[in-house]
Amino acid sequence: MPKVAYSEEEREQIRGRLMTTALELMAKQGIQHTTVEQVYTAVGISRTFFYSFFASKEDLIVEALYLQQSRVVAYARRLMEDPALSWREGVRQFLHACCYGERSGIAVMNMEEQKQLFRRMSPESYQTFREKQALLFGRLLECFGVPADAANIQLFTNLSLAAIIIRRAIPESLPMLVPEAVDRTVEVQINAIVDCLADMRRETSQ
Repeated sequence: MPKVAYSEEEREQIRGRLMTTALELMAKQGIQHTTVEQVYTAVGISRTFFYSFFASKEDLIVEALYLQQSRVVAYARRLMEDPALSWREGVRQFLHACCYGERSGIAVMNMEEQKQLFRRMSPESYQTFREKQALLFGRLLECFGVPADAANIQLFTNLSLAAIIIRRAIPESLPMLVPEAVDRTVEVQINAIVDCLADMRRETSQ
């Protein structure tokens, strides 16, 4: 007989498992191909019970991405603290992991997924998302020893997401670009971002 009453602690644990499971599935197969049914089935709860935690798939996605932010920052910090890695190699390795999220367990959105998600967000939710996004990229810059002022955060956000999107968009969303050169294209973009961050660090020390 299914359990009909859960304590607040149990509900928090289930909610956490839903977000963690969603992140794992989104990283492996993409957000578009991750369904609510896959998530609640993997956690072992019913569809009705799932919707007592999240009103929609989009709400689950956003909360899962918020959960991922602290993990991404922790990963960047580990790379920066690794004595076997130079500063440049640590940053490069971080950006490479983000661009190839399905290999490293990082959930990232492609162009279509971003458009679908933001179409369904309220203005308030969109504003909150942008604020949390700026906080994430600011914390990453701090990990890299780069001043996290507004201009640097904005530039780093655009450069990083552009590399991630380009890699995931070829050839489906950007058919005019050459798929055979996607990996080399991403490497050039990553190296350019690292150069840009290195310049920001030098400007601070002068």
